[in-house]
Amino acid sequence: MRPRRVFMNATPLIPRGDPLFKFLPISRLYLVALVAIIGVFQQASAAGEARACVAQTAQWLNPADGKVMEAGPLFDRLAGKSIVLLGEVHDNPAHHRWQHYVMAALHSRNADMVVGLEMLPRKVQAVLDDWSRGVLDEAAFLQESYWQELWGYDPQLYLPLLQFTRMNRLPTVAINIDRELVSSVGARGWSSLDKSERMGLSDPAPASDDYRRMLGELYAYKLAAGVHGEENADSDPGQDLKQIMQSAAFANFVDAQLTWDRAMAEALAEAHRLDADAIVVGIVGRGHLEYGYGIPHQLADMGIEDVAVLLPVDAGADCVALEAGLADAVFVVEAPPADVVPPPRPRLGVLIESAANGVRVMEVVANSVADKSGLQAGDIILRAAGFDTATTMALIEVIQRQAPGTWLPLAVMRDKRELEVIARFPQDFE
Repeated sequence: MRPRRVFMNATPLIPRGDPLFKFLPISRLYLVALVAIIGVFQQASAAGEARACVAQTAQWLNPADGKVMEAGPLFDRLAGKSIVLLGEVHDNPAHHRWQHYVMAALHSRNADMVVGLEMLPRKVQAVLDDWSRGVLDEAAFLQESYWQELWGYDPQLYLPLLQFTRMNRLPTVAINIDRELVSSVGARGWSSLDKSERMGLSDPAPASDDYRRMLGELYAYKLAAGVHGEENADSDPGQDLKQIMQSAAFANFVDAQLTWDRAMAEALAEAHRLDADAIVVGIVGRGHLEYGYGIPHQLADMGIEDVAVLLPVDAGADCVALEAGLADAVFVVEAPPADVVPPPRPRLGVLIESAANGVRVMEVVANSVADKSGLQAGDIILRAAGFDTATTMALIEVIQRQAPGTWLPLAVMRDKRELEVIARFPQDFE
């Protein structure tokens, strides 16, 4: 059995330890779930299941044995793959620089390349096409793709990759799915949806036992944090993991994640079908890739097994822990300096995730601005200072504009009633 892990967020806009928010936005495009499931390459220590290895920045490592891999032969092999999947923690600049490096190395060996992006749903494919053909400039692309609304992460993290596809006129595919579908599945389950509601998706392959266990631990964490939407309002946070995993609400949760994985896998498979000689490179959150549970599992179900998964890992003090099966190869990127102190910023003090009609408060930090204002776990923040907070980023942007000593009115939905909460920020953000 794989060692249990504490689920750090795979898609944090701001790392969990950052002073601005103590939060885990479980996903930008809903969020039943997770690209959250994984987080930052956990350093597992269970006996016999993880091996420590000497890991230096700029090394490729084989998770199967912890040995260093030579880059040249590795890229030669990868260039012949049908699909290569590059994982990321969405807000980590080093991960995006690594992706750019890998794409360039692969392109030098096989210029017939298609790039698939998790960041955008299929409905904006025409905009992505115009960008790749050089029709739109950066500002127009970001506006017409609704980047901020649909993804929300700093576009500067992704623009070097997008400029690479544009410069080389590479076909670029929006592989994500509209959040409405994932939301519906999370609330009702896949089998309850009529065929007309499934946006053309085929039935996802069932989750493996290990994947279900991983999702079960994430779901248990959500319950313990007081995250209750209508779809799981009857769940008991006091249940043990076995009971949780037998619940109907958890079954819907798993269905939603499988729907998400399946949607992206089908888009990648279609790109491969349209050009079987091309190498299809997928840029996605690592939670969809680790151990082959997510997208690779769905691709295999569709008969595509010539797939490689590559992941970046942050360099530790001396080593990182690797587990066989984590990926085909991992690359050690430079970890951010430990002594860098971020400038003081306003802190609300909440753990949050996107909800269907706003931003859900998962947890309130004791003695924080949020705690003193009366915000509670389970609240849905609808507006901040009169601005709609349809996404976590929309709320964060309002918070970041707060000056010391200011008051911020928040429109909150609680127990089906809208009320106003006043967040009073201190005179000093230190």
